[in-house]
Amino acid sequence: MQYRCAPIMALLLASTSAWAGDKPLYQPDPDWVKPAPPVDTSKLDGESPLFLVLDQQQRLNDGQVWAYTDSATRIASAQMLNQAGTLQLPWQPDDGDLIIHRVEILRAGERIDALAKGERFSILRREEQLEQLQLTGILTATMTVEGLRVGDVLRVAFSTTNKDAALAGNVQTVVPLVSEPLRVGFARTRLLWDDKMQVHWNTYGNGSKPKPVRGGAFQELEVAVPLPKAPELPGDAPMRFYRPEILEATSFGDWQAVSRTMAPLYRTEGLIPAGSPLAAEVAKIKAANASPLDRTAAALRLVQDEVRYLFNGMAGGNYHPQSPADTWQRRYGDCKAKTLLLLALLDALGVEAEAVLASIGTGDMVASRLPSAAAFDHVIVRATVDGRTLWLDGTDSGTRREDLGDAPPFRNVLPVRTAGAELMPVPLAAAARPQVAATIEIDQSAGYTLPIAFKASIVVRGAAGQQMSLGASQADRQQKDEAVGSILNGYLDGALIVDRDVRWDAASGAATVTASGIANNPWSREDQQLRLWLDRSISRLSFEPDRSRAAWQSLPVATNGPSHVLVTTRIRLPDGGKGVTLEGDRTLPGRYAGLEVDRKVTLEGDLLVAQDDMRADGAEVPVGLIAEHRARVSQAKSRLLAAVAPENRPARWQEITAARRDKRLAALETAYARDVAANPDSAEAFERRARFREGVLDWRGALADLDRAIALGATANRHMWRAGLYQQVNDDGKALIELKVAEALEPDSLSVQTAIAQFEAEHGDIASALARVDRQKSAGGAQRNQLQLVRSNVLAEGGRVDDALATLEAVVKTSPGQAGLLNGLCWLKGTRNVALESGLRDCTKAIELAESPAAILDSRGMVYFRMNRLDEALADFDAALALSPGMPAALFMRGVVRKAKGDAAGSAADLAAATLQSPRIAEEYGRYGIRP
Repeated sequence: MQYRCAPIMALLLASTSAWAGDKPLYQPDPDWVKPAPPVDTSKLDGESPLFLVLDQQQRLNDGQVWAYTDSATRIASAQMLNQAGTLQLPWQPDDGDLIIHRVEILRAGERIDALAKGERFSILRREEQLEQLQLTGILTATMTVEGLRVGDVLRVAFSTTNKDAALAGNVQTVVPLVSEPLRVGFARTRLLWDDKMQVHWNTYGNGSKPKPVRGGAFQELEVAVPLPKAPELPGDAPMRFYRPEILEATSFGDWQAVSRTMAPLYRTEGLIPAGSPLAAEVAKIKAANASPLDRTAAALRLVQDEVRYLFNGMAGGNYHPQSPADTWQRRYGDCKAKTLLLLALLDALGVEAEAVLASIGTGDMVASRLPSAAAFDHVIVRATVDGRTLWLDGTDSGTRREDLGDAPPFRNVLPVRTAGAELMPVPLAAAARPQVAATIEIDQSAGYTLPIAFKASIVVRGAAGQQMSLGASQADRQQKDEAVGSILNGYLDGALIVDRDVRWDAASGAATVTASGIANNPWSREDQQLRLWLDRSISRLSFEPDRSRAAWQSLPVATNGPSHVLVTTRIRLPDGGKGVTLEGDRTLPGRYAGLEVDRKVTLEGDLLVAQDDMRADGAEVPVGLIAEHRARVSQAKSRLLAAVAPENRPARWQEITAARRDKRLAALETAYARDVAANPDSAEAFERRARFREGVLDWRGALADLDRAIALGATANRHMWRAGLYQQVNDDGKALIELKVAEALEPDSLSVQTAIAQFEAEHGDIASALARVDRQKSAGGAQRNQLQLVRSNVLAEGGRVDDALATLEAVVKTSPGQAGLLNGLCWLKGTRNVALESGLRDCTKAIELAESPAAILDSRGMVYFRMNRLDEALADFDAALALSPGMPAALFMRGVVRKAKGDAAGSAADLAAATLQSPRIAEEYGRYGIRP
C-alpha cells in the first residue's frame, strides 16, 4: 500500500518492482499463474454477466509482490464501448514494472490479438492528484483498442510487481474482493507465497474461510468470490464492526515488527549539521523561547507555516521521507517529510519525541487488522514535555501553544521505535480552543415582525481557516459573498450581505470572517405566540440509533468528534425588551450522546445574550446507555431554549407606523442603500429594496425602486408587481398599462391573463374578462380549478351570480375535498349574500380540511355577518386575526361588525389598520354593498 498521508486509505490492486524504465514490458503469462477458463462467446446473450472473467492472482516471494490480473468484459452498449474501449493502466516506474500479457477481442468464436497486430500502449505522465497536493510520479499506459465493437468481449491481462526496500524484506498486500450482487462469469482471488516465509493472512468479509494448501515450494490460498453480500450495519456503528472486503497478507509477525522496520526511516542523528540553515532556525527558536513547551510550539509552527504540504511518492517516496535539509530547502513536504523535519528540530531543542503511524480513515478498525505498514496512511509526532503527551501534526495549520494538548481523532497509533512497540490508544478529548467561534449580533429594535440588521464575526481556526482565507483572497466580490453567505446560512436566514471581510491572523492561527447586512425576521409564530429560537446545539443534534435488528442490538453508537464550537447570539430587542420571557433549558448539564454544552443566557433590559459552548469528544455511547441518551436528547429537544415575545406587543402595522415615525428603520434603509450602491446595475438589488419598502407600506418608495429594476431588466412578473403597486396608490390607468406590458412579454402566462381578467371585471368590462378566461381552457389540474375560481368571480362582478355559483359548484363536485375550492364557494355566497346556509356548511367543511384556516375563518365571518349573527362573525374574525395578525380583510370586517355592535373606537382602529395596509379596501367591499 502506498503511504500517502491521504485523507482516505486506498486499497491498491497493483504496484511495481524491478526497474524497467518508463515503458511497460510485453511478456506471456508468468509460469506460476493458473489460466482462467476460456470464454465461449457462442453462449453469450443479453442476460450474460458484463464481467465474464475477473481473475486476481498474487505471488509473494523474496520480498516481492507480483500481482496478476486477467479480465474479460462484455461490451454490451455504446456507453460501455466508450468507457472500456480505451485501456488505462497506471503504474509507478520508480517502484517497478508494468507487464502486459494479453489484449484480445473475442467475437463469435474469433480471437483478435491486438498485441500480435503490433498495437502498443502509449505512455502518459499525468499528475491527476496534484490538486490534492500529491506528486505521485505515476505513469499511465493507455491503448485505444482498434476495431472493438458493441457485442465483443475485451480480454486484458497484465501484471505489476513491487519490492519496497523500506520494508526490509517484508511483504504486504491488500487485494479487494468482489461481492454480491455483482455478477461475474468466472471470478477468482488466488495468493501464493514462498513456503519458507512466515505469511499471515486474513479475509474479513462474509463467506467461508479458505485453507492454504501446499504446492511444491509455495503455499497457495484461493478465496471463493464473489463473497456473499455483506450484512447491513447501521450508519452509526463504530468502524471496528465493519468487515472490509479484502484479502490481506503480510510477513510482519506483530505490530512490534512493523514499528522496528519503520524506525530507521525516522532517525534524527546528524540531520541538522552545525552551521546549516536549519541549525540557524534552531538557534532562533532557542533565543526567543525559554521553556520546552514554547520551543515545541515554535518548532511546530515553523513546520506548519513555513513548509507547504505536497505528497512526494517518487523515488521510493511511499515510505521514505525526504531529508529535513531537502524539505527546508524546497519548502514543501508530505506528512513523512514534515514529521522527520519536526523530529529533527525537537531533537536539536532537547525535546523528547517520536514518530507515530496513524490511519485517518479507518479509526479503531486498525486494531482488528493484520500488523503491517499498509494499515496506516499518516504519520505524526508524539512528544513529551513537562510530563505531558503532545500530539503534533506538521501537516495541520494554525496550531499554537494553547492547542498543544489537543488529541487527534485517530483512536490508535503505532509508535515507531527501534525496540518495537504495540498499538497505543489515543485519548478522546475536545479541542481546548473552539475550532469555530461565532458571534452573531442582531438588531431587532425596529420591531418583532420586521427584518433585522446583523453583524457577524466567525473565527475559524486551523487548516479550515487558512484555506478559507486563501480562497477569499482569490475570490471576486460575488464569490466572496457566496462563500460568506454559505457560512452565515447556519446562523441567519436569508442574509443579504453588504459588508464582508476574511482575514488570516498568523499569531492566533485563525481566519476571521466578518459580515454585516440584513436578514429575514427570525421570530416564528407557534401556538399564537412569537418565539425566537436561541438553541444552537440540541436542535442540531441527531441521536436516533436504529438497533431494531437482533444483530445490531450489541452495537454501541459512534458519535461525532472531537470538535469544539462556540456560538454567541446577542439580540437588541424592541421596546426595551419589556415583556420578553425565556422558556426551555437555560442550562444543559451532563452529556447528550457525546455532546457537552456549557450554556449561558442573560436578559438585561433590551439585550438578550445566549451562548452555547459545545464540546464533543467522539466517545461512543455504550449499548447499555443508548436508551438513556436517546431519552435525554428527546427531552432536551422538547425544551429548546427560546425567547417569547410579549402577548400585548403592538400589531405589525402599529410597529411599522411607530418605526417609521421614530426613524427606527434607518439601519435597514442604510443597509439597502449600500446594497444598491454596490450593485447599481443589478435589477435584483433594487427589487430587494422594493420588497422591503412594500413590506413597510412605503408604496411610492417601492414603486421608485421597481422602476429602476424594470429599467435594468423587464420581466412579466415585475410589471405585474408594479401594476399592483399602482393600484395601491389609486392609479388604475398605469396599472392597466403594466398588465398589458406583462401580457406582451408573456402572452401565454395564466397568471397574467387571470390578473387582467380580474382587473377588467372590477372595472366593468365583463365580456372581455370572460372571453379572456375562456381562452385559457387548455389549463388543467390545479390551474384549471384556479381558472374556474377567477371565472366565477368575473361572472359575479357582472351580476351573473347564479352562473358563478353553478361554475364553482361543478368544480367542487369534480374535485371534492379541496379546502381552497370550498372556501371560494363560501366566499362567493357571503360576498354576494346568497345561499348563506349552504355557504356556512361549505366554510365549516373547508376549515376542517385546511391546515391554516385563517382565510376560511374570514370567509365564514362574512357569511355570519350576512346572516346578522354578529357575535359569531366577530368570533371568526378574531380567530382569523389570531392565526394571521394584520389580515386586512378580517380587520376591515371586524371594524364593520364592531361598528354595528356599537364599539366605535374599536371599529375605527380596525378600519384604520385595514386601510393602512390596503388603501383601497373600502372600495373593494363597497362593490359587495358593505360600507362601514
